[in-house]
Amino acid sequence: MSALVRRSSPLLIIFLCVLIDMLGYSMIVPLLPFIVHEQAESALVVGMLSSLYALMQLLAAPVLGTLSDRIGRRPVLLGSLLASSCAYALLGLGGMCGSLLLIGLAVAWGGVAGASIPTVQAYISDRAKSSERTRSLGLVGAAFGIGLMVGPAAGGLLSVYGLNVPAFAAALLALGNALFALVALPESLPAERRVRRSLSPTSIASQIGYAVALPNLRPLLLAIFLLNLAFAGLQSNFPIFSSTRFGWDPLDNGIFFAFVGFCGVFTQGVLVGRLLPRFGEPLLIVGGLALMTISLSLTALAPQDWMLFPLLGVMALGLSLAMPSLTSLIAGGAGEGRQGAALGGMQALLSLALIFGPFIAGMLFDLYGPSTPYLGASLFTAGSLTAAIFGLWAALRHGRPKCSVHLDQQP
Repeated sequence: MSALVRRSSPLLIIFLCVLIDMLGYSMIVPLLPFIVHEQAESALVVGMLSSLYALMQLLAAPVLGTLSDRIGRRPVLLGSLLASSCAYALLGLGGMCGSLLLIGLAVAWGGVAGASIPTVQAYISDRAKSSERTRSLGLVGAAFGIGLMVGPAAGGLLSVYGLNVPAFAAALLALGNALFALVALPESLPAERRVRRSLSPTSIASQIGYAVALPNLRPLLLAIFLLNLAFAGLQSNFPIFSSTRFGWDPLDNGIFFAFVGFCGVFTQGVLVGRLLPRFGEPLLIVGGLALMTISLSLTALAPQDWMLFPLLGVMALGLSLAMPSLTSLIAGGAGEGRQGAALGGMQALLSLALIFGPFIAGMLFDLYGPSTPYLGASLFTAGSLTAAIFGLWAALRHGRPKCSVHLDQQP
């Protein structure tokens, strides 16, 4: 991993930007359900706000993906970091005022800022060689993991002084990150490789169609959709689950999220690089999804809170094995210079999962009890495993697919 960073210093910079961004984001994630619960004691309301965040990502991701192909990756990333700072500040203000409306506005604006994920992935695709794409995506995945490890613990500690304090701290962190990126982050997409396309709804729909128009990759897109459907519901629902079932407070949840982040760091930063040359992407995908299915099924039945650590630690390990490998295979099917649009379309599909996942988990929680979201998630990951096996089998038979749609033919 260190050799890759030394050879590609822009990847080190994007790694640091993603890391700082995730520190701020992950300070808030374990605490948001508690902030919302002060205004509305319902898992469904928490799920609906998480769905709102994802809906805004769905609307913004293809636009930002196309915009990054048109004006470059750097301006889009800088704007997203500034938007994040504003969203966190608004969230803190909403919590102080006891306004669910302000909290909802903050969540919506944060969703727009969070739609820069495909731009980050496109930045990596611009810089990394084809043979190093999975490792590079894994490196940035490690930045996510480090942020998810340190941020929740910091947010939990700051919550001792009030649930709104971490939100204002995250706003300052995001502002500092924007200034760092302004000074240090170079552009990855030369002017001659940029593509000027309309940002109209027709163009956005065409990009989503571009992602699903890869015939042999459709099962892999279904697999990553179902995987995110399961994970999104649990991410928004877990603080309520742990509080209701085991009496955990915000600090307890912060420590647990930090542990899960550590599992992600270890897997993305150490295991992926070592296992990939030996086993290849297909086995990492299948093995990771199988681990997730088993661990989620057992989590629903866990009688004591200490069992959550090994069970969901294994779940995080499986997720960290499967996600970068799936993303790499999907990115490999994009045309030259079209990674931003293709990954933007894929991100739109993932946002659909992130919209419905929290809503389903919250509804199951309120109607049938705390364990049912985990049983439902295990069914989704089992479906993801089935789709992935079918897609990998088709890819082995027919080779890596070529896109049947050409973006330069779009209106």
